[in-house]
Amino acid sequence: MIRRRSSQSLPVNVHLAVRKSVPLLFSPHQSSFKRNLMFQNHTSECFPKMGEQDPSDRLRGDQLKETKENGTGSFSQFSSSVRAMVRIRQKYQAMKKRRLEIAAVSSQSFMSPRSSPKVFTFDNLPDTINSNTTSPRKRKKKRKARVLYPSSSLRAVPTKERSRAKKCLYLLFIIVFLQIYNAIENLDDHVLKYDLDGLEKTLKREVFGQQEVADSLLGHLHDYLSTYVHNKPLVLSLHGPTGVGKSHVGRLLAQHFRSVVGEDLVMQYFILHHCPTDDDIPQCTKSLDSHVTEMVTQAEEQEKIPVFIFDEVEHMPRQLLDTLQDLIHPKNNNEYLNAIYILISNLGHEDITKFVLQNSSVAVSGRLSLSQELNPWLRGYLERYHMLFLEADILPFMLLEKSHVLDCFIDEMSREGFYPDRSHVEKLAEELSYYIVGEREFSQTGCRQVVAKVNLL
Repeated sequence: MIRRRSSQSLPVNVHLAVRKSVPLLFSPHQSSFKRNLMFQNHTSECFPKMGEQDPSDRLRGDQLKETKENGTGSFSQFSSSVRAMVRIRQKYQAMKKRRLEIAAVSSQSFMSPRSSPKVFTFDNLPDTINSNTTSPRKRKKKRKARVLYPSSSLRAVPTKERSRAKKCLYLLFIIVFLQIYNAIENLDDHVLKYDLDGLEKTLKREVFGQQEVADSLLGHLHDYLSTYVHNKPLVLSLHGPTGVGKSHVGRLLAQHFRSVVGEDLVMQYFILHHCPTDDDIPQCTKSLDSHVTEMVTQAEEQEKIPVFIFDEVEHMPRQLLDTLQDLIHPKNNNEYLNAIYILISNLGHEDITKFVLQNSSVAVSGRLSLSQELNPWLRGYLERYHMLFLEADILPFMLLEKSHVLDCFIDEMSREGFYPDRSHVEKLAEELSYYIVGEREFSQTGCRQVVAKVNLL
């Protein structure tokens, strides 16, 4: 509060100025904004700017005149009134400055978030914002930092450096691919060396009624001969009744492999010829063991696969079967693993004949289902006979029908130089014995008597 002095102590001019200005500044019927404006105007009138005459100077001059004229008044009373007016103006300026600062802070705090500065800094933060950060609020997800490029420079993507490791990796892939491709080509070359395509043509041309057996035999040979390294030898067991073509297939295999790998690496062993009596069994076992070992060693040196064909296995004595089992299943010698053993016998032929006759009505279109059903029973029978057949792949030969016998007659007559007349061939085929099941006729002896009948012509 400003303490107002009495009118007697103040000079006449100052008294009149204060009396005029005070009612205007503190009128209760006007707003604060208008009062401030009016107060500012009156103070400007009372306190002029630089270049104008200060009211204190005018008062001082008037007071000197009055003191000179009247001889009354004191200098201290005049200076105290001026100091009071100066203090009023200083307080007003301070209040005005403070209000302007508060208005600026409030306007900054209520600004919209879209008008954010281009570059954010922590300088010149108001105290009100710092005070509001202490209040608990939900944390907003952090946005990815935006890279601000200078306006004078151009944006350029950084150049990627080429890695030398990629080139080495590509080179490694190419080497591996070439090695795999070369290995495949070598496998094909290894198979081509044994001419299995020629063997397939021979079997189709000279074997009748056993197409399934021929396909299975060629499949086993192709898989085994595709590579030279094996973990066990290939053992094929050909079984079937008399005259169905087992021994004929064995002879064709022996002729083919002799022309491919040589005479020394193919052995065709007939039991009744090489070991006719029981007294020859010890000598037969020694000779068989030495002969097989010699052939395996020679084939290992030449990097070829030998072929051993044993016919009439059903007549082989027990000692020979044991010796052959030891050769097929060696324990500590890898040389015996690269070999092909073909066992030919008519073991279980009676049961095979009964099975085919009982199930012939089921397999009208072919014998594939009969072979699949017969294999489990035949394997169990052979394993009970001897453990030699434990690791063997069994290929059963089925009975031959009358049409197959006619093909055998035509082929044999062509070889002997006879013209194969159809009526003559059928008349010769009628002389053989057959199993009749419905409309189908199966030969009891197969094509075994065909050669004898043709030789009588």
